[in-house]
Amino acid sequence: KLTFMRTNYFTLIFMNETLFVAGIQSPLFWENPIKNQEYFETKITLLPATIDLVILPEMFTSGFTMNAEKVAEKMNGNTISWLQKLASKNNFAIAGSLIIEENSKFYNRFVFVHPSGKIDFYDKHHTFTLAGEDKMYTSGDKKTIVNFKGWKICPLICYDLRFPVWSRNTENYDLLVYVASWPIARIKAWDTLLKARAIENMSYVIGVNRIGMDDNDYEYCGNSLIVDYLGTQLSDLQHNEEGVVLAKINKKKQEDMREKLGFLKDMDSFSINYKQ
Repeated sequence: KLTFMRTNYFTLIFMNETLFVAGIQSPLFWENPIKNQEYFETKITLLPATIDLVILPEMFTSGFTMNAEKVAEKMNGNTISWLQKLASKNNFAIAGSLIIEENSKFYNRFVFVHPSGKIDFYDKHHTFTLAGEDKMYTSGDKKTIVNFKGWKICPLICYDLRFPVWSRNTENYDLLVYVASWPIARIKAWDTLLKARAIENMSYVIGVNRIGMDDNDYEYCGNSLIVDYLGTQLSDLQHNEEGVVLAKINKKKQEDMREKLGFLKDMDSFSINYKQ
């Protein structure tokens, strides 16, 4: 459904009131972009034709590896081209993170590819020190808000989920997205924090996590889910289940509830001192 804004001069298409989102919960082929592309392309053919946005896990071309030199790509590389072709062919946006090399630095970069081929991106701010990610990858220093079909979408990556100040809805976003390689050992935190981020920010949240074992013997169980602005689960997948989380989310319902409750109007203002 489209909502229109009337002006004195013209009628402007303002937003898609609903957005049909899908997150693919999957195993990953270790450090093998071609096999991962083939896998996801097969899964995408099974999605409903009316999908607006497809979300893939963190480092979907390689798994959560510290061997950046082996699998890093450029922004004009094969995977970006592949994403652009998929987005154009299927008339949807597609997003996820991969390893990008730029100016002799490596980034865990979330890319959001529009059907037109336009790319927005976000570099992971909270690199995971426990795994040495901070030693290999350069941390991003700013959030990104993606404008898509009248929705303001905030992309974040895995460890960012643990930091509510960084996730705070100071930009009045409509959808918060986390892609992850979140291990089974701490999956209760994943479940709890996704709902907390939705409730405190009065925003839809989708979290897309991988499953399976990686070559470092870390196990991942998925638990991908979509949550509404009150913390109600709209879609989820069980432990180690290969599949898709799907939901049609409604912007007007969210805006009406924000206006009714007024919680975001009462939030504190603050500034962020970036970690060094």
